[in-house]
Amino acid sequence: MTATPYPVRTMLRTYGRQVTTARRLARYRRLQRSEEPDEAAASALRREAKRRDLVHRVAMEIVDNCLVTGTESPVVDEIKAELEDELGFSLAFAYPPAEQEMQVFRLGGQNPVQITGEEKAALMQRLWELALEKVDDTML
Repeated sequence: MTATPYPVRTMLRTYGRQVTTARRLARYRRLQRSEEPDEAAASALRREAKRRDLVHRVAMEIVDNCLVTGTESPVVDEIKAELEDELGFSLAFAYPPAEQEMQVFRLGGQNPVQITGEEKAALMQRLWELALEKVDDTML
């Protein structure tokens, strides 16, 4: 039996296309498998970033508003009590009418004493840390 060149060439061309397509599919599958863990990790990172953002917003609300207004929240009460235990004295938080910044007063004796400067900065930093920890622990 003799083979003519045209059908042989057509068969080899078809085989070559199939081999090229198989290589492309194998490369595509390999890339898909390598991207799946990365996609899952990226999704977990996005979820963690959203949670962290929400924790920061809630903690900011507690520090900026809830402490001043005396909200009946157990989380706010726990944060304030823990801060007062660490410092060893009672605190009062207020926004005076003419001021833009929260003021912190040390209670004790006849007149409250305003806390300013480095002491206030350290106190506010610790308050922020306590609020973040407490909100992060209590948030689902």
